Amino acid sequence: MNILIKSATIIDSKSEFHNSTQDVLIENGVITMISKSIKNPNNYKEIKRDNLHISQGWFDSSVSFGEPGYEERETIENGLKTAAHSGFTAVAVNSNTNPVIDSNSDITFLKSKANKNAVELLPIGALTIGSKSEYLAELFDMRSAGAVAFYDYKKPISNPNLMKIALQYASNFDGLVCSFPQENKIAGHGVMNENVTSTKQGLKGIPALAEELQVARDLFLLEYTGGKLHIPTISTATSVALVREAKKKKLNVSCSVAIHNLYFTDEVLTDFNTNFKVLPPLRTQTDIEALIEAVKDGTIDMVTTDHSPIDIEEKKIEFDHANYGTIGLESAFGALQNIFTTKKTIEVLTKGKTRFGLEQTPIQIGNTANISLFNPDEKYEFIKSNIISKSKNTIFENETLKGRVYGIIAKNKAVLN
Repeated sequence: MNILIKSATIIDSKSEFHNSTQDVLIENGVITMISKSIKNPNNYKEIKRDNLHISQGWFDSSVSFGEPGYEERETIENGLKTAAHSGFTAVAVNSNTNPVIDSNSDITFLKSKANKNAVELLPIGALTIGSKSEYLAELFDMRSAGAVAFYDYKKPISNPNLMKIALQYASNFDGLVCSFPQENKIAGHGVMNENVTSTKQGLKGIPALAEELQVARDLFLLEYTGGKLHIPTISTATSVALVREAKKKKLNVSCSVAIHNLYFTDEVLTDFNTNFKVLPPLRTQTDIEALIEAVKDGTIDMVTTDHSPIDIEEKKIEFDHANYGTIGLESAFGALQNIFTTKKTIEVLTKGKTRFGLEQTPIQIGNTANISLFNPDEKYEFIKSNIISKSKNTIFENETLKGRVYGIIAKNKAVLN
């Protein structure tokens, strides 16, 4: 693949060309020249776009597809297509399929389905067999096949001894253990944040305490065992404080936040719109402010779309019975641009790579091209026609977003909008 990118502003703090507008020549998937003006004697394909910006390829640490078992929600092929058109060159894919991804052969299957795609699929294996929280899955075997982490998606490990053993065992091969932050005995049958809005709506609430107890427990276990812990999608101010304190102690912990938990409060749940039913639930403005500050100061290591396609039959029902989850890949960049500066948006979309075993790929001469292309300033209303996913359960429908994605260049392929 040979491409000449014309007049692109480079946003990449790891590159000597950061904040400059350059032409970028890519030959056979490798950046061979970066200059103010590059002629095109070989008649390569040129990429020209309004207000074109480029950065290192973006990474999402928590994406769910449906294959195998729930292909009506999403297939691997269409899911990776969605990621590419949304600006992502790599996605870590959760194990919540049918059957659950909990063995060496399951990991091999996922990787084989994606090996010719421009987007890198990083499989996350289940932490326990069948994600039933009873017995550890084949962690080392899955790691050998290419699993980058181990996580029972949205299912907390209720047995602290099992979590202790997981951290100890995975530390033998530098494995990353993920633990969903919710104590189910406190959460009970709650369906949204426990607050004034839940009382007004007559819905059972999930207290912030349910998350915070689990975060505190897991951090105590990490301090005891050593090992490597990732806490996905924290949502409360106290969780932020707990993680911040753990990092001061030099514990090997990272965490993420879902973009929608930075964007919406529980007050949007006044008309029982099930697209707003997510887990962890939408919290308060105080929580949002603490989460945003934690992203800015680095306490929160990465943001995620927590992309979770759900069939319409599982959403167009009573709020109590609807499935949790929202898709988020297509709206990710535009939503983040409403919260952060472009420089910070790009930082949080790229900095989680190394935690999940990916190398940084600065935009430098001689490096493999792994690039996201975008216009950071264009505003538009996010509507159904913007959705590429098979499922349409988006929390951002009808929101005005800022920033248009032009596509990606990765693995010697270009996927352009």
